Amino acid sequence: MGSGHGEAATASTGAPGAGAEQLPHGIGSSLPSADIRAKTEGTFPYASDLWAEGLLWAAVLRSPHAHARIVSVDTTHARELPGVRAVVTHEDVPGQALLGRRTPDRPVFAADVVRHHGEPIAAVAADHPDTARMAAAAIIVEYEPLEPVTDPEKAFEAPPLHPDGNLIRHIPLRHGDPEASGEVVVEGLYRIGRQDPAPIGAEAGLAVPRPDGGVELYLASTDPHGDRDMAAAAYGLSPDLVKVVVTGVPGASADREDASFQLPLGLLALRTGCPVKLTASREESFLGHAHRHPTLLRYRHHADAEGQLVKVEAQILLDGGAYADSSADALAAAVSFACGPYVVPNAFIEGWVVRTNNPPSGHVRGEGALQVCAAYEAQMDKLAKKLGVDPAEVRLRNAMATGDVLPTGQTVTCPAPVAELLTAVRDFPLPDLPKDTPPEEWLLPGGPEGAGDPGAVRRGVGYGLGMVQLLGAEGADEVATATVKVQDGVATVICAAVETGQGFSTLARQIVQETLGVDDVRVAPVDTDQPPAGPSCHGRHTWVSGGAVERAAKMVRTQLLQPLAHKFGMSTELLQIADGKITSYDGVLSTTVEEAMEGKELWATAQCRPHPTEPLDANGQGDAFVGMAFCAIRAVVDVDIEIGSVRVVELAVAQDVGRILNPAQLRVRIEAGVTQGVGAALTENLRTPRGLVRHPDLTGYALPTALDAPDIRIVKLVEERDVVAPFGAKAASAVPVVTSPAAVASAVRAATGRPVNRLPIRPQAAVGAELA
Repeated sequence: MGSGHGEAATASTGAPGAGAEQLPHGIGSSLPSADIRAKTEGTFPYASDLWAEGLLWAAVLRSPHAHARIVSVDTTHARELPGVRAVVTHEDVPGQALLGRRTPDRPVFAADVVRHHGEPIAAVAADHPDTARMAAAAIIVEYEPLEPVTDPEKAFEAPPLHPDGNLIRHIPLRHGDPEASGEVVVEGLYRIGRQDPAPIGAEAGLAVPRPDGGVELYLASTDPHGDRDMAAAAYGLSPDLVKVVVTGVPGASADREDASFQLPLGLLALRTGCPVKLTASREESFLGHAHRHPTLLRYRHHADAEGQLVKVEAQILLDGGAYADSSADALAAAVSFACGPYVVPNAFIEGWVVRTNNPPSGHVRGEGALQVCAAYEAQMDKLAKKLGVDPAEVRLRNAMATGDVLPTGQTVTCPAPVAELLTAVRDFPLPDLPKDTPPEEWLLPGGPEGAGDPGAVRRGVGYGLGMVQLLGAEGADEVATATVKVQDGVATVICAAVETGQGFSTLARQIVQETLGVDDVRVAPVDTDQPPAGPSCHGRHTWVSGGAVERAAKMVRTQLLQPLAHKFGMSTELLQIADGKITSYDGVLSTTVEEAMEGKELWATAQCRPHPTEPLDANGQGDAFVGMAFCAIRAVVDVDIEIGSVRVVELAVAQDVGRILNPAQLRVRIEAGVTQGVGAALTENLRTPRGLVRHPDLTGYALPTALDAPDIRIVKLVEERDVVAPFGAKAASAVPVVTSPAAVASAVRAATGRPVNRLPIRPQAAVGAELA
């Protein structure tokens, strides 16, 4: 795995000459994050650390019901408490009544009806956090409980939960011959649970009123301009009077800040004229933000006698929860990728996403694609079993390649080395069996002190092939703007792309180092005074924002080189920058970047906008995606067939990455994605009986810990550059999340012989192996 970079991969820092320390430099190097020391030492400023003079504290009153009519709201007692400065309800929202990221259907505060457990009813500002919480509890709300709609299948016939009805979107996909059939047919019904993004830091923020009647919001936002526009609409202000300043983001694998946290802040600040801070409890975090869509999937695969796929039929039903959010986009991904990275000449898919009284669903890494991956890979296992063919072999016979056609009719023009990835994980040596280890030292399912009998443990090997989209889809205007400035030997990148842990700020530094030969590169803090760069999802910032930074840096490079080229009578194309030096092709010119920059201030602003896409038509056809990424994972698991516990022994991963921009960072992102997928496979399921979130805390919601994380072997990273992407790179985080749950379920099927058809895998699904 080379860096893809020559001698410029390292550069001297400090005084030149022998003994100068060599640090990572430029594209292809493992440049460490600039804030790594602050984060490890605990000095990095997160949103919960914010403070302001005259600070007030906020608390939000949330509904205890999943569905109820609001008869009355009495805030008298709350307002009379000493220290309470303001109480706001829906009557105090001066702007738009309904808001939303994609569909405006969600109120800031519930007015006449509550549609999900935890929906905001009112908010309080007080001079102490305990006072704010007491005041929120003192608000008297009279509810008329209503029967909640919690089964998405019943949502079609249930009374409408919203004026727009219960159906958010329906996509019928029609591709090929509906009469086609195969000699071998396998069917399955699959259910995927509700995964919570469970951010390491709960939501927090600060709102500060401005003298001009506006407000500044300090948030761990992943989409600052989208949040600004939504807040401005709620407050009845023009966008220029609302500013979002991005504070330290403690990781994000979903939409980081939900409207139920940020919008009340600004209202209270505008009402009181004081700064107002809100720090959510873990329970509020679970109740407020969006979750992965629970999904019901019915599949029928047709194949010929050799295992070649002939037709795939599927019905996919996503539970969107109470509000639409990004559910329409999640359904488009689910329907488009319903057949997986396989060649399927005939496909007929029906997809729906509906409103219910369950907690809202929204953007969580790999939305839509994860759910269908678990289902179509289960179908491939069934097909292999029915044919008596090795599961990896039946996948290889159908593997997609560049030039093949998706069921949406779109030709796959990007690199799609699916067979190469699968072959790599299949041929990687299997981990040793513990037969030569004393039984008391075995790592049994259930943990190091597993309660099971070693004689009841069965080992299984399974496979998963996954795919995800890159960037937004269906005509989304993907554009980002960046500015690069260089003065006194320091380069500054100004771009509203939020660093969420995906490594954009590090990549931006590498791009400028590579292009300009400047070691000291800084990335400016993000706020909405900068031009928009869009949300942090679908690998946008690697592609679009990174592309904008590259273009701006190249424009600065031209400004730097033009005077030198003119002086020596040559074009700038004949000059190169490497290791902090500028040289000509013939060696006549040789100077340092520092000397050429002396006394100059250079800057340039550029945009990156990928080629346009189009919405899916009435038959689910269209070129909806800019690009795609693929992954293959082989899972090895040990299953105790008496108690149903599962231990993931090893996950071997092969992934197409386009180009490796930062080897260390890439590996960490893949390992993190795989581990998140293991959680979806085995433990993570936010239970909501009758729409009420049960155990909204990190005790009742079982995240995988370091003890649960398996050995992750990255056996191959395919560097086949995508020619339409800047640097040729593909985003790496989402596709291992999508693929690993399917691989783990496949391995449990192999160990037990039982049809695992639900995620997370319940113990009863792994009890009593059906062995030959």
